Amino acid sequence: MKYFMAGIKGCGMSSLASILSDLGNEIIGYDDYKGKTETEKELQKRNIKIVNDVDYLTDEYTLIYTSAISKDHELIKKAKELNIKMYEYYEFIGEFIKDYETISISGTHGKTTTTAMLSKVLNEAIGCSYIIGDGTGNVNKNTNILVLESCEYKRHFLSYYPKYTIITNIDLDHVDCYNDIEDIIKAFQEFVDRTSTKVIACGDDLNTRKLVSDKIIYYGLNSDNDIRATNIEYTKDGSSFDCIINNELFGRFNLHIYGKHMIQNALAVIYMASLYNIESNIINKILNKFTGAKRRFSEEKVNDVVLVDDYAHHPVEIKTVIDHARQKYKDKEVVGVLIPYTYSRVKAFYKEFAKVMNLCDYSYVTDIEPAREKQENYKNITKEMIISITNNCEALDEKTINKLYKHKNAVILFLGCKDPRWLIDAYKKGL
Repeated sequence: MKYFMAGIKGCGMSSLASILSDLGNEIIGYDDYKGKTETEKELQKRNIKIVNDVDYLTDEYTLIYTSAISKDHELIKKAKELNIKMYEYYEFIGEFIKDYETISISGTHGKTTTTAMLSKVLNEAIGCSYIIGDGTGNVNKNTNILVLESCEYKRHFLSYYPKYTIITNIDLDHVDCYNDIEDIIKAFQEFVDRTSTKVIACGDDLNTRKLVSDKIIYYGLNSDNDIRATNIEYTKDGSSFDCIINNELFGRFNLHIYGKHMIQNALAVIYMASLYNIESNIINKILNKFTGAKRRFSEEKVNDVVLVDDYAHHPVEIKTVIDHARQKYKDKEVVGVLIPYTYSRVKAFYKEFAKVMNLCDYSYVTDIEPAREKQENYKNITKEMIISITNNCEALDEKTINKLYKHKNAVILFLGCKDPRWLIDAYKKGL
């Protein structure tokens, strides 16, 4: 088959492109963005061509496109003229996974890390294919198990019918397409109903507890969970805990992970692996090598400063990154650089952004990354809404990057959906 994949630099699309290429299909990638992205590395390994010209689309191809490609995009118009098959990303995934025993990882926060963690364990222990939302995809032709990151944006995950589902949490997000938290919970309930065998949900989260199904089993740190962690130890080198499954000790785990949320993620992975009869010592050995998904607390040291790139773009996610930094670097100043993503999210959460950025010793905020939104529809929404109510906070851009040089022996957190390489490169160049 020949696929023309539009928005190929997007995390999910680049993962899918990798898998389709590995299966022997011919791929041409298209993206309006001409700059370099982290996701291109996997595409380059496979010699997948990326173009910016719609004329490369011919009637030989099936078009797969992301939500970033609007319905009035010239590419969509040309595809209609050519009368070729078209799928939005999530629609194609829904068709693609019908031949697999699918494990869907969903949740407002933590799904990429949990997908990466589970993929590593299953792939090394028994083999699996996976599609991770950090741009990583892999196909294993010797198994029909597929681990799939499943996003709730615009209810896209309702195109999937998995055998197993993990739900890390349910929080208010994507305010451009959900009315309120109850609307999101309703979508997750529908996803639970689409799951055929079992749902593994974080029972520490109040909103997941509102889901109703006899397929649900709960994990977490609280005592009312079916799978829980006890005797927890947090150190600068990681976290250790006993994993209890149905009131019986499954094993002791010593992992290089940080923060309560990462232990919760690990519990879901451990239980899921146990369903495939993988022994606790094997799970522990593999998880011990897990260093995180791409753009999730990705570190780079420059003299006595640690630069951290993290995809966190919601207040809850930002707090977990700050907690991670506090646990791992207790003696360093914690500095946050927030790259706000979408006007609608800033409008809904600017007070929460200010509150969580106050957990840093000092913080900065860049201009808002609009993504699919337009400033004229949010005329009064600016970065100043956050800066004005945040302590020790100021604006930052490429030209004023030297503001960061006053922070010595620090960990500087670059936080947001948009790849912060432009800021990190400016920081290093200025030195």
